[in-house]
Amino acid sequence: MHCLRNGTVTVPEKTSAESRPRTALTSSSRRRSNRIQTLKALIVVLTVLLLGTLLAVLKRRTSPHLTDKADVALSSSLATTLRLKGTTEAVHSRSIMSPMLSGEHVGALTITKLAGSGTHVKRGDLLVEFDRQGQMRTFFDKLAEYENLVEEVIQEQAKQDATRAKDETALRQAENDVKNAELEMQKVELLSRIEAEKVQETLEASKATLQQLRETFDLKRREARAAILIREIQRDRTRASMVHAQANADLMQVRSPIDGLVVLNAIWKEDKMGEVQEGDQIRPGQPFMQVVDPSVMQVRVLANQQDFLALKIGQPVTVRLDAYPELLLPGRLEQISPIGRGNGYSPRVRTFAVVFSIKGTDPRLMPDLSAAVDLDMSITVSTFQGATR
Repeated sequence: MHCLRNGTVTVPEKTSAESRPRTALTSSSRRRSNRIQTLKALIVVLTVLLLGTLLAVLKRRTSPHLTDKADVALSSSLATTLRLKGTTEAVHSRSIMSPMLSGEHVGALTITKLAGSGTHVKRGDLLVEFDRQGQMRTFFDKLAEYENLVEEVIQEQAKQDATRAKDETALRQAENDVKNAELEMQKVELLSRIEAEKVQETLEASKATLQQLRETFDLKRREARAAILIREIQRDRTRASMVHAQANADLMQVRSPIDGLVVLNAIWKEDKMGEVQEGDQIRPGQPFMQVVDPSVMQVRVLANQQDFLALKIGQPVTVRLDAYPELLLPGRLEQISPIGRGNGYSPRVRTFAVVFSIKGTDPRLMPDLSAAVDLDMSITVSTFQGATR
C-alpha cells in the first residue's frame, strides 16, 4: 500500500513471510541447473568415447595390410635372474695326507715344520715335516738287533756243523762195529757155545746201535735246520723292520706335487675341529692339507629339481662372493649332473650337482668360499595374439 507523505511516495517494507518463498525457489533452481550440467558432461564424454571407437574400427577396416595377417605376435624379452648358492673350488688340486708308515706299532706323527695356509709354493717345496727321531731310533735299534741275529745264525750254523761231524763219526764207528761183529760171526763154529752167543749178542747190539744212530742222525739234522731257519726268520724280520724304519724316516718330509696355494683342512683334534699346527699329532694316512691351483677356479652348487630344467650347458653367469660383495666375476655353466640325489627332508625332492667355471683370477678368490651364481634367464612370452579376419 502506497502512502503520500510530504509529496513523497513511500513503499512499505516486505515482511519476512513474503521473502521465504523466493529464497527456497532460488536454491531449487540452482540444484536443477547443476544436474543439467552434469548430464551434459556425461553425454559429451560418452560421445567422445563412441566417436573414438568408431574411428578405430574405421581405421582398421581402411588398413588392409593389418587384416591380411591372421596373428600378430609381439615378443618381449622378460629378463629374470636365477640365483644359486654354492662353494668355490679349484679345478686342479692335490690332497696332502700324512705318510702311511709300514712296520709294527706305528703311532701318531708329530708335526715339526708346516707351511701356513695361503702360502704360495712351487713343485718340490717342503710342505710339512714330521718328527723323525722315533723312526731313526727304531732304525738303529733294529740295526743292532739285526747284526746280533746275523751272528747268531753264523754261530748256530757252526754249532750244527760240529754236531753233524760228531754224529757222522759215531755213525761210521757203529758201521765198523757191525762189520767187526759180522766177521766174528764167521768164526762161530770155532768158538764155544758161550762165546758164540756173546758174538751174536754183540752183532745184534751193533746193528741196533747203528739203526738208532741213523734214525737220530736224520732227526738231529732236521732239528738243526729248524733251529737255523728260526734264526734266519728272526734275522729277516728284523732286517725288514730296519728297512721300514729307514723308509719311514725318509717319508717324514712331504713336498708339494704341483705349483699352487696351500690350504689347510679342518680336522678333528682334541675334541674339536681345527687346522693343524706345529706340534700337533695326527694319525698316519690322514688328509690335512690341499695344494690348489688358484689360476683356474670353479663353483659347485646343488640345484633343486625346479631350477634344474632351466639350466643349459654354456649359459653365461655372474659369480659373486659372499665375503666380497663388490667382486663380480664372469662364468659359464660347464657341467650338469644327469642323476639327482635326495635330501634328508623328503625322498621326493631331488638335487643336481652343477659346476660353473670362473673366467679370470683375483687374489681374493680362494677355495671353499661361499658364492652366489646369477643366471640371466631370457624368457620369450607371447604378448599379443592378432585377430583373424
